[in-house]
Formats: sequence, structure tokens, C-alpha cells
Amino acid sequence: MTESQLNVLSVVGSLRRNSVTRVVLNYVTDLLEDRGCAVDLLDLADEELPLYNPDAAYSRPQFPGLRGRVEQADVYLLGTPDYHGSISSPMKNFLDHFWHEFAGKLFVPLVASHEKGLTAIDQLRTVARQCYAWALPYGLSFVEKVDVQSGVVAEQKLKDRLNLLARDVQVYGSLLSGQRKADLAGSDAGFLAQYRR
Repeated sequence: MTESQLNVLSVVGSLRRNSVTRVVLNYVTDLLEDRGCAVDLLDLADEELPLYNPDAAYSRPQFPGLRGRVEQADVYLLGTPDYHGSISSPMKNFLDHFWHEFAGKLFVPLVASHEKGLTAIDQLRTVARQCYAWALPYGLSFVEKVDVQSGVVAEQKLKDRLNLLARDVQVYGSLLSGQRKADLAGSDAGFLAQYRR
């Protein structure tokens, strides 16, 4: 892994085995790897992440390894189904466990929804703002049995949008990552000054 390589954490926030969220995030992961990004896939159906408890979260045995993966990322692809106009509980639980690690990094919302996923996308943007992160200025939603069929991304329009998204993740993720590193290493005032060690 080179110093300039963009590190992306792709978070699957669905527990369904045949999840279209997982299909789309795997598709984007391949696109980003083809563009030279290092992508770490974090599937919350496979990762043991107990319900967030602020009194116990940092003492759990698996937490340091997972925290290291989250800290290493420059960009977070956040894939979630739209459940009653909201993000999934596994995704919310993940976001509750990690907040300090998100500062100055890029959030990328991807939502499986029959209703455009606008409120779920807005919720992910709100979390980004509260954690001093940036959010891609657009979200991307997709529909089961229309955009994703039989376990593959089937709709050309979605493929085109995912290619655009992969390009924007690489370009803007790299810009933000470079500036974040400079801000943390520098002495100028700025919102990342509080995160200097």
C-alpha cells in the first residue's frame, strides 16, 4: 500500500443474507479497487459488534482491531437499507461506536429503498456533520428487483451512477485525505486542530 493510496472502508449495514445493499457495495468495491484504491469490506452481518454501550464499548476484546480498521480509512461507503424512512439498526450501531475517527473524512451514503431513500441519506449526512466529517453532495439509492436482480447490478443507469460515484470517491476522498493530513501535521487554526496529537 502506497502513502498516496486512498483507503476506503465499505460498510454493509444489512443483516439479510441476500441483501441488495451487499451486492451494490461489492460492485462499488470492485470499481474502486480497479481505480487503485485500497478497500476494506466491513460486513456487519459477519462482524461481531454488540449493541453500543458507552460504559463498555472500548473494553470489548474485538474493539481495538475494528477501531484500527475504522481509523485507517479515508472514506466510508455507508450502505444501508431504508427501514421506515431510517437507516438500519446495524448501521446506527456502527456509527455510535465510532465518531472521533470520522473527523475530516468523507461519508458516501448508498441506500436500498423503494422511495429514493432521501431521509436515510439525510440521516447519514447529519451524522457526518455531527462527527466533523464531510459528505458527498449527493446520495445514491437503488431498488431491489429493478436495479439489482438475481444477485447482480442489472440496470445500466445504476451502473453508470456507480461509476460516477467511484470516480468522485477517488477524487474528493483523495483531496480531503491530503488536506486532513496537512491539517493534523500543521499548526494553523481549523476544526481539525482539536484532533492533533
